[in-house]
Amino acid sequence: MPHDHSDHPHALLPPDPALRVKALETILTRKGLIDPAALDELIDTYENRIGPKNGARVVARAWADPMFRAALLEDATRVVADLGFYGRQGEHMVVVENTPQQHNMVVCTLCSCYPWPLLGIPPGWYKSDAYRARAVREPRKVLADFGVTLPEGTSVRVWDSTAEVRYLVLPMRPEGTDGLSEDALADLVTRDSMIGTDIPKVPS
Repeated sequence: MPHDHSDHPHALLPPDPALRVKALETILTRKGLIDPAALDELIDTYENRIGPKNGARVVARAWADPMFRAALLEDATRVVADLGFYGRQGEHMVVVENTPQQHNMVVCTLCSCYPWPLLGIPPGWYKSDAYRARAVREPRKVLADFGVTLPEGTSVRVWDSTAEVRYLVLPMRPEGTDGLSEDALADLVTRDSMIGTDIPKVPS
């Protein structure tokens, strides 16, 4: 068959996705279509400035301030925008709260819709076919894969993130954190706990 020949350009691309990205970046740079410094700046922005630290600050404030928590649960889009966390992939936000009775977990079954201004770039596993399919069918098993085992009396609700609405999980505040500052509380919040596939760290 003609399409079985190995000398087509696409057959010469490296099989590893990271190597493919690097090869593409090299080609585009040589053609003068992208500036590597600008690309590095963009990646740094989403990894470190528009990223999980923002979401952790929101969670910590909700733990520390009951009025803020109530406002966040009522209208997350407005509240996080007032904090300066808005823009692409964060236009319509809903915050769902974990309780002893219900654990929330977020997935995007169609692609990888995700609240970038609060959580940064979505992790690879969030975009994987396996996670997108299994999170809906067998959420407890998926949680177990992440090392999270819930009490039998806790139900699991899976929220499907879309282009119209993106979700952030407000995890339960760990015990033994009374008196901690918001900064100290934020250090306990993991990115995955705001997706629902982890729980916040317990202070040592």
